[in-house]
Amino acid sequence: MKNFNTGWYLLYTKPRHERKVSTALTEASVNVYLPTAKKLRTWCDRKKYIDEPLFPSYVFVHLNSMHDYLTSLNTEGALYFVRFGKEIARINQSIIDDIKLIVGKGTDIEVTPQYFSLGQKLVIHQGPLTGLTCEVVQYNGKEKLLVRVNLLQRNILLTLPPNNLMAASA
Repeated sequence: MKNFNTGWYLLYTKPRHERKVSTALTEASVNVYLPTAKKLRTWCDRKKYIDEPLFPSYVFVHLNSMHDYLTSLNTEGALYFVRFGKEIARINQSIIDDIKLIVGKGTDIEVTPQYFSLGQKLVIHQGPLTGLTCEVVQYNGKEKLLVRVNLLQRNILLTLPPNNLMAASA
């Protein structure tokens, strides 16, 4: 890393180590974000809602210095930062803001690697997700809102009443 740029980056972790890495980095005063969603898990004797990471094996890390970078890499359970070629991939602040908005206010959230052709661009104009730009697509026979996270090659799908939407200006 020749030229260090402050911003959000994506740290890949060992499987099921997201919380451990997030906790360790928080204790080391590194700003991290681990988006989670409630999922109903079923065992043979019970059912329970559990907070699961929205993106398994990934933690968003805000690096302010080379020290934060080295601390992140030396954390137990952390493997490497996601790269484009030789440079680590930087994540736009707007993507982090959109994910935080969806996770904080959205219900019935799904993440899928499925490819979707471009849908109708809309802006949410009322309700808890006001200001979020999204697309409307068909998924499992229902209209869903789609927010693309291209770096992870994932899409976040959620359900929202249609009266909260209006067409985006071009």
